[in-house]
Amino acid sequence: MITAVVYSESGGTYKTTMTANIAVALERMGLETLVIDLDPQEGNLTNLFDAGVESDNPDADNLVKHILDMPDGEFGDLIETTEEGVDIVPSHDMLGDFTSNLEQKISYETGMQNMSREEYPRFELLYDLLWEQEELHTEYDAVLIDPNARAEDLLYNAIFALRTLIAPVKPAGKGNLSLEGLEELVGNMEQELEIEIGLSCVVPSGVGQTNAHQQYKQRFESTAAFSTPVSIGDRESLMDAMWEARGSAFKVVEERWKTFEQEDEMVSEPGRRRVRDREIETLEKLYRLAEFVATETFDAEVDHRLELDIRDHETRTIDLREETEAKTA
Repeated sequence: MITAVVYSESGGTYKTTMTANIAVALERMGLETLVIDLDPQEGNLTNLFDAGVESDNPDADNLVKHILDMPDGEFGDLIETTEEGVDIVPSHDMLGDFTSNLEQKISYETGMQNMSREEYPRFELLYDLLWEQEELHTEYDAVLIDPNARAEDLLYNAIFALRTLIAPVKPAGKGNLSLEGLEELVGNMEQELEIEIGLSCVVPSGVGQTNAHQQYKQRFESTAAFSTPVSIGDRESLMDAMWEARGSAFKVVEERWKTFEQEDEMVSEPGRRRVRDREIETLEKLYRLAEFVATETFDAEVDHRLELDIRDHETRTIDLREETEAKTA
């Protein structure tokens, strides 16, 4: 099955929106897809998909309680289905205190079992929950995680559980630093966790038309050190509109969501966005990115056709196989 953590150390790389778009693309390809939100900050994947009504309720059952083996209900009851068909395990405020709660669990259990703290499998808890206890591989074709950015217990649990990274990077100096940090993180984690961690691909995101951006983009695309199946242009308007539409970029374009000023207030409504070729091209790239992850990294079978049912317009169908053949020719 497809398992990947979408991770970037730096902001502004479309990490959360990219996770949402890959997930929706995989769902459109015919794959049952689950996303897990491990980021406790506001503006996370849970908010984007308009989920997690109990995210700030301290008494509500949540993922942390299940990871730490003190659930208040069934794991399946945590899962919500978004409007676009993707399932999500929402974020919860308790994620912000994950390490402190984990330390309490470790102190208690090592004392009870006469075990040293170094022997405790602190990074294996999410793995055990997802695959050993809940057997999610029997229910889903793809599981993605949008993690917190800090290199701490939550991130380590995510990487140990899914073993594969998708890395959005900035096409600038900080992008190189982010990539170097990612490579160092992967190396350190492989050594510490004694597992192999795969880097599915690197995705330059927010690429502008400046010479510097284009040079960095070409450098990423030409290297043999990692795969760069697509580069995502500077589509701030499209990505920002996702938060108003409460969904993916596919939803924004199909329902034509637009934010505009009206009577001295900013409002967002469907049916007002122009259908721009460059945004259709961005959707194609996002779909191609998901296709690469599914087929090249995990050898899955998918529907290669992207169908866009745009409001008040004819349905558009883009067959990625035909596009690839045309480019090759």
